[in-house]
Amino acid sequence: MKQLLLRLDHVNLRTNNLERSIRFFTEVIDLRQGFRPYFPPPFEKGAWMYMGDIPCVHLVEVPADYCDDGERLQIEHFAFLGQDMPAMLAKLRRIGVPYSVIVVKDIGIKQINLYDPDGNHIELQYPPEEDGDLSPFTPDTLPDWWNAIPASPNR
Repeated sequence: MKQLLLRLDHVNLRTNNLERSIRFFTEVIDLRQGFRPYFPPPFEKGAWMYMGDIPCVHLVEVPADYCDDGERLQIEHFAFLGQDMPAMLAKLRRIGVPYSVIVVKDIGIKQINLYDPDGNHIELQYPPEEDGDLSPFTPDTLPDWWNAIPASPNR
């Protein structure tokens, strides 16, 4: 049977602070902001974040009161395949982004788990042969542009 799904195409995240989200995905995840087509209200304000030529994270700004029942607008997580885990761990520590690392014992992959400023869970996945300091990191303070990370139901 032919495989119908080939790879993750994009993740759409709603945020109440578009500029902060753009800064997070640019400075921490190394994506770049690129072309985004027009979308009608209430979704006209947003940004597409690119990995190479692929717009893999779609950000949409919504008002803080967008969700009437008070639940947060987020997904549980999305994952990127990474390389050079020691360099990423060093970068997260240098910027001051909290994270934890787990090893999936059955297959040996390593997962760096972190949260963006809106509380979205992001996993950075590395193959078993990658190595580095697997201890969790919690900075004394977050970057000044970060503001407070909203409490996440996943923490």
